[in-house]
Amino acid sequence: MPVLPPPAAYDIEIPVLIVGAGACGMVAALAAQEAGAEVLVLEADPVPSGSTALSAGLIPAAGTRLQAEAGIEDDPARFAADIQAKAKGENPQALVDLLAREAAPAVDWLCDLGLPFSVVDDFDYPGHSRRRMHGLPTRAGRELIDRLRSLCEARGIDIVCDRRVGSLFAGDGRVTGAEAAGPDGPERIGAGATVLACNGYGGNRKMVAAEMPAIADALWFGHDGNRGDAVLWGRALGARVRHLGAYQGHGNVAHPHGILITWATITGGGVQVNAEGERFWDESQGYSEAARAVLAQPGGIAWTIFDARIAAVARQFEDFRQAESVGAVREAADLAALARACDLPQASLERELSSLTRTDPFGRVWTGPPLTPPYRAVKVTGALFHTQGGLEVDDHARVMGADGPIPGLFAAGGAALGVSGKGDSGYLSGNGLLSAVALGRVAGRAAAGS
Repeated sequence: MPVLPPPAAYDIEIPVLIVGAGACGMVAALAAQEAGAEVLVLEADPVPSGSTALSAGLIPAAGTRLQAEAGIEDDPARFAADIQAKAKGENPQALVDLLAREAAPAVDWLCDLGLPFSVVDDFDYPGHSRRRMHGLPTRAGRELIDRLRSLCEARGIDIVCDRRVGSLFAGDGRVTGAEAAGPDGPERIGAGATVLACNGYGGNRKMVAAEMPAIADALWFGHDGNRGDAVLWGRALGARVRHLGAYQGHGNVAHPHGILITWATITGGGVQVNAEGERFWDESQGYSEAARAVLAQPGGIAWTIFDARIAAVARQFEDFRQAESVGAVREAADLAALARACDLPQASLERELSSLTRTDPFGRVWTGPPLTPPYRAVKVTGALFHTQGGLEVDDHARVMGADGPIPGLFAAGGAALGVSGKGDSGYLSGNGLLSAVALGRVAGRAAAGS
């Protein structure tokens, strides 16, 4: 059962219990401890990982010290406007304002804790009117997870792995803890506050098929532990749930290698063509909606084509370097060689690449330099990365019920409602880690004070 009555006695009791040790859970743990609370984090996997480890680890934030040092003028109001513009105004404004306001202090705080962030300043992400993506040196989510874990360990925060939480305890309208599967049977943990940082439901294929059928057959590129536990617990408690059809897709996953190819290959001036060598959409819209666009092509695949100049920018990402090392990135000295390397009609490639500076039939605006030889190409498919709908929360990350906050229960990251609107096209680059880090920090502080 997702929710159980409180037991007569708990095996242990803790002021703040956090379910999930991805970026969201560990940020919440660090914030709660800083606010004076003793914290326990439960993680279902053998080691902390989650969706963060599969991402580029980039956090969007407006008005950070790093932006100021780079001469980038930005502020939360501009960021909030960008979020709402991408989602066509479908997000709750209060939540957008909260995340936009809390993102920069969270990134500055992580920098103060020793994480060596820098601003991605050599290309633009779709929908962002300023360069505000902050990443660690490898531009890989695995590094973010590892550094957060090291911080937690250095501060004595207990992260207990191989402990999947199966049920929450609740009585008299208040959540009082959780039950986890331990090596010797169920473990009952009492908590003054419980923070759900266990992400969404992308790994629950039944829920995906019911809530977002358009992406149900796509490659699942998220974390298998994302089974929708937070939504199921929330529904059992009468919580408000919203925008379950929202998700982040990605239309640039190397096939069959299963390696994420940075969207810098597109924003720098690259294009996507199908198996017939023809472009099929306005690639500048964003990588989330690219998933459906690519999957709609013959065989559900496309070729992302760019050049050596763009490859040099993309090489700052560890995933891209890995793709090069395994041969997923093909090289060609000219268009004839490119056509042979990708088994594409040369005439189609010549027609498509020669027309990139003219009036675009798909509405894309071309501002940068044209593609020039030598060329690069990657065979890609569309994938589902993570869901964006979830539990509604207030400005303190408290989960909202029909009549107000549910006492003792907080949510952040993929467990909570995100700011990507109702579908896939509302996803603004970095929205996942925006909620994980900004809202995770809010949840940790609030849980410590509850």
